[in-house]
Amino acid sequence: MRIISGKYKGKRLTAPKKLPVRPTTDMAKEALFNILNNRFYFNELKVLDLFSGTGNISFEFASRGTDKITAVDGHQGCVRYISKTAQELNLSITTVKSDVFKFVQRTPEKFDLIFADPPYDFDTEQFSRIADLVFEKGLLLEDGLLIIEHSEQTDLSEHPKFSEQRKYGGSIFSFFEVE
Repeated sequence: MRIISGKYKGKRLTAPKKLPVRPTTDMAKEALFNILNNRFYFNELKVLDLFSGTGNISFEFASRGTDKITAVDGHQGCVRYISKTAQELNLSITTVKSDVFKFVQRTPEKFDLIFADPPYDFDTEQFSRIADLVFEKGLLLEDGLLIIEHSEQTDLSEHPKFSEQRKYGGSIFSFFEVE
Protein backbone atom coordinates (compact mmCIF):
# COMPACT_ATOMS: atom_id res chain seq x y z
CA MET A 1 0.00 0.00 0.00
CA ARG A 2 1.29 3.43 -0.87
CA ILE A 3 0.30 7.02 -0.14
CA ILE A 4 -0.53 8.67 -3.46
CA SER A 5 -0.18 12.39 -2.69
CA GLY A 6 0.53 15.02 -0.09
CA LYS A 7 3.21 15.23 2.59
CA TYR A 8 3.95 11.50 2.44
CA LYS A 9 3.54 11.05 -1.33
CA GLY A 10 5.12 7.78 -2.45
CA LYS A 11 5.52 6.42 1.09
CA ARG A 12 4.97 2.68 1.20
CA LEU A 13 3.19 1.21 4.19
CA THR A 14 3.28 -2.49 4.89
CA ALA A 15 0.49 -3.80 7.06
CA PRO A 16 0.86 -7.13 8.86
CA LYS A 17 -0.16 -10.03 6.60
CA LYS A 18 -2.57 -11.52 9.13
CA LEU A 19 -5.05 -8.61 9.04
CA PRO A 20 -8.46 -9.47 7.53
CA VAL A 21 -8.37 -6.68 4.93
CA ARG A 22 -8.71 -5.86 1.25
CA PRO A 23 -7.11 -2.40 0.82
CA THR A 24 -8.49 -0.07 -1.84
CA THR A 25 -6.21 -0.31 -4.88
CA ASP A 26 -3.90 2.60 -5.70
CA MET A 27 -5.71 3.14 -9.02
CA ALA A 28 -9.15 3.33 -7.38
CA LYS A 29 -7.85 5.47 -4.52
CA GLU A 30 -6.16 7.93 -6.88
CA ALA A 31 -9.34 8.27 -8.95
CA LEU A 32 -11.45 8.79 -5.84
CA PHE A 33 -9.14 11.47 -4.45
CA ASN A 34 -9.09 13.27 -7.81
CA ILE A 35 -12.89 13.56 -7.52
CA LEU A 36 -12.69 14.70 -3.90
CA ASN A 37 -9.93 17.20 -4.68
CA ASN A 38 -12.33 19.07 -6.96
CA ARG A 39 -14.98 19.28 -4.25
CA PHE A 40 -13.21 19.76 -0.91
CA TYR A 41 -10.31 21.50 0.78
CA PHE A 42 -8.74 18.56 2.60
CA ASN A 43 -7.37 20.70 5.44
CA GLU A 44 -10.94 21.79 6.31
CA LEU A 45 -12.49 18.32 6.44
CA LYS A 46 -13.66 16.22 9.34
CA VAL A 47 -13.50 12.60 8.10
CA LEU A 48 -14.92 9.33 9.39
CA ASP A 49 -13.34 6.17 7.94
CA LEU A 50 -15.58 3.15 8.64
CA PHE A 51 -14.26 -0.42 8.29
CA SER A 52 -10.89 1.30 8.08
CA GLY A 53 -8.80 -1.90 7.82
CA THR A 54 -5.19 -0.88 7.15
CA GLY A 55 -6.03 2.82 7.38
CA ASN A 56 -5.23 3.26 3.69
CA ILE A 57 -7.90 5.94 3.17
CA SER A 58 -7.22 7.65 6.52
CA PHE A 59 -3.50 7.90 5.75
CA GLU A 60 -4.26 9.40 2.34
CA PHE A 61 -6.50 12.09 3.86
CA ALA A 62 -3.92 12.82 6.58
CA SER A 63 -1.09 13.10 4.05
CA ARG A 64 -3.19 15.67 2.16
CA GLY A 65 -3.65 17.84 5.24
CA THR A 66 -6.79 16.54 6.95
CA ASP A 67 -6.22 16.60 10.69
CA LYS A 68 -9.65 15.52 11.96
CA ILE A 69 -9.89 11.85 11.08
CA THR A 70 -11.61 9.08 12.98
CA ALA A 71 -10.85 5.51 11.84
CA VAL A 72 -13.23 2.81 13.08
CA ASP A 73 -12.68 -0.93 12.75
CA GLY A 74 -13.79 -3.96 14.74
CA HIS A 75 -10.47 -5.80 14.46
CA GLN A 76 -7.93 -5.04 17.20
CA GLY A 77 -4.97 -5.70 14.89
CA CYS A 78 -6.22 -3.16 12.35
CA VAL A 79 -6.77 -0.50 15.01
CA ARG A 80 -3.35 -1.18 16.52
CA TYR A 81 -1.64 -0.91 13.11
CA ILE A 82 -3.36 2.38 12.24
CA SER A 83 -2.55 3.87 15.67
CA LYS A 84 1.08 2.79 15.51
CA THR A 85 1.60 4.05 11.96
CA ALA A 86 -0.18 7.35 12.62
CA GLN A 87 2.01 7.91 15.67
CA GLU A 88 5.20 7.10 13.72
CA LEU A 89 4.22 9.55 10.95
CA ASN A 90 2.87 12.15 13.40
CA LEU A 91 -0.59 12.06 11.79
CA SER A 92 -3.74 13.14 13.57
CA ILE A 93 -5.89 10.01 13.28
CA THR A 94 -8.11 8.92 16.15
CA THR A 95 -8.69 5.18 16.14
CA VAL A 96 -11.72 3.43 17.59
CA LYS A 97 -12.11 -0.31 18.02
CA SER A 98 -15.81 -0.90 17.64
CA ASP A 99 -18.47 -2.64 15.66
CA VAL A 100 -19.12 -0.06 12.94
CA PHE A 101 -22.91 -0.26 13.19
CA LYS A 102 -22.80 0.31 16.97
CA PHE A 103 -20.37 3.22 16.55
CA VAL A 104 -22.59 4.92 13.96
CA GLN A 105 -25.63 4.52 16.20
CA ARG A 106 -24.00 6.10 19.24
CA THR A 107 -21.55 8.76 18.01
CA PRO A 108 -22.68 12.34 18.62
CA GLU A 109 -20.19 13.72 16.07
CA LYS A 110 -20.92 15.01 12.58
CA PHE A 111 -18.58 14.76 9.62
CA ASP A 112 -17.95 16.40 6.24
CA LEU A 113 -17.07 13.10 4.66
CA ILE A 114 -17.75 9.52 5.67
CA PHE A 115 -16.00 6.72 3.81
CA ALA A 116 -17.10 3.12 4.36
CA ASP A 117 -15.33 0.08 2.93
CA PRO A 118 -17.20 -2.89 4.39
CA PRO A 119 -16.44 -6.50 3.46
CA TYR A 120 -17.49 -7.15 -0.13
CA ASP A 121 -19.41 -10.24 1.01
CA PHE A 122 -21.97 -8.07 2.82
CA ASP A 123 -25.39 -8.36 1.24
CA THR A 124 -27.07 -5.30 -0.29
CA GLU A 125 -29.21 -4.87 2.83
CA GLN A 126 -26.11 -4.54 5.04
CA PHE A 127 -24.57 -1.98 2.67
CA SER A 128 -27.84 -0.01 2.61
CA ARG A 129 -28.05 -0.17 6.39
CA ILE A 130 -24.81 1.82 6.61
CA ALA A 131 -26.32 4.61 4.52
CA ASP A 132 -29.64 4.42 6.39
CA LEU A 133 -27.93 4.81 9.77
CA VAL A 134 -25.69 7.67 8.63
CA PHE A 135 -28.72 9.66 7.47
CA GLU A 136 -31.05 8.63 10.33
CA LYS A 137 -28.45 9.75 12.86
CA GLY A 138 -27.67 12.95 10.92
CA LEU A 139 -23.93 12.27 10.88
CA LEU A 140 -23.18 14.40 7.80
CA LEU A 141 -22.61 18.12 8.05
CA GLU A 142 -24.17 20.43 5.45
CA ASP A 143 -22.81 19.56 1.98
CA GLY A 144 -21.44 16.35 3.48
CA LEU A 145 -20.78 13.19 1.51
CA LEU A 146 -21.02 9.48 2.26
CA ILE A 147 -19.00 7.15 0.03
CA ILE A 148 -19.42 3.39 0.21
CA GLU A 149 -16.95 1.14 -1.60
CA HIS A 150 -18.33 -2.16 -2.89
CA SER A 151 -18.08 -4.71 -5.69
CA GLU A 152 -20.10 -4.72 -8.90
CA GLN A 153 -22.32 -7.44 -7.41
CA THR A 154 -23.87 -4.79 -5.14
CA ASP A 155 -26.26 -2.14 -6.44
CA LEU A 156 -27.03 0.76 -4.12
CA SER A 157 -28.56 3.07 -6.73
CA GLU A 158 -32.09 2.59 -5.35
CA HIS A 159 -31.22 4.20 -2.01
CA PRO A 160 -33.07 7.53 -1.62
CA LYS A 161 -29.86 9.45 -0.81
CA PHE A 162 -27.82 7.88 -3.67
CA SER A 163 -26.36 10.47 -6.05
CA GLU A 164 -23.87 8.67 -8.31
CA GLN A 165 -21.40 5.83 -8.61
CA ARG A 166 -17.96 5.48 -10.13
CA LYS A 167 -16.30 2.22 -11.15
CA TYR A 168 -12.55 1.60 -11.03
CA GLY A 169 -11.42 -1.94 -11.77
CA GLY A 170 -13.28 -4.27 -9.42
CA SER A 171 -14.24 -1.44 -7.05
CA ILE A 172 -17.30 0.75 -7.18
CA PHE A 173 -17.72 3.92 -5.14
CA SER A 174 -21.35 4.85 -4.45
CA PHE A 175 -21.91 8.47 -3.39
CA PHE A 176 -24.74 9.60 -1.09
CA GLU A 177 -25.66 13.17 -0.17
CA VAL A 178 -28.03 15.12 2.01
CA GLU A 179 -30.70 16.66 -0.21
